[in-house]
Amino acid sequence: MKVVAINGSPHKEGNTYHALQLVGSKLEENGIDFEILHVGNKAIRGCIACGKCRKQQNEQCGITTDPLNDWIQVLKDADGIVLGSPVHYSGIAGTMKSLLDRLFYVSLSNGNFFRHKVGAAVVTVRRSGGSSTLDSLNHYLTYSEMMLATSSYWNIIHGTSPGEAVQDGEGVQIMETLGENMAWQLKMREMTKNTLPAPVSVPKVMTNFIR
Repeated sequence: MKVVAINGSPHKEGNTYHALQLVGSKLEENGIDFEILHVGNKAIRGCIACGKCRKQQNEQCGITTDPLNDWIQVLKDADGIVLGSPVHYSGIAGTMKSLLDRLFYVSLSNGNFFRHKVGAAVVTVRRSGGSSTLDSLNHYLTYSEMMLATSSYWNIIHGTSPGEAVQDGEGVQIMETLGENMAWQLKMREMTKNTLPAPVSVPKVMTNFIR
């Protein structure tokens, strides 16, 4: 089994990286492979609503000027996904938001290939805005019918300077507990995949507030 984490921080080894490593260390202790994709330092544009991913059904985004399409199959093949972001103005870092909008829309437009994978989100923050950012990240996971891994408190860790987050004793425990819980869910999913059929996917009903 393998978990792929997405590091949405501009800093390659900032506090988001350290938070993800804390989660990953527990996954690896449980025999689960772990990899971090650093996306926060890339030039990734937002969705332009072209609809090509839905029309072409090739599991690719219509924008080809950035690395997203190189990552899609890596994430599709993973058993679990962890979304990691710093807090920018009480929200997801901009590059990370652009990537997630496109990544998850490609999935939903091509059969929802993230459905029933185990997902988790972690947030690093200096002071405040962590809860709202965590909530926003979880929207992608829950909308995609992923199985949400949780911890003993909100998945938020505090720090400013790179690496400072590991001094947050409670935050460290939260990340490590998240890793253990995620590993347990992944093992249960693996052990029951041949004996417990998944719920059948049904066509989505699309309405708005006018009709």
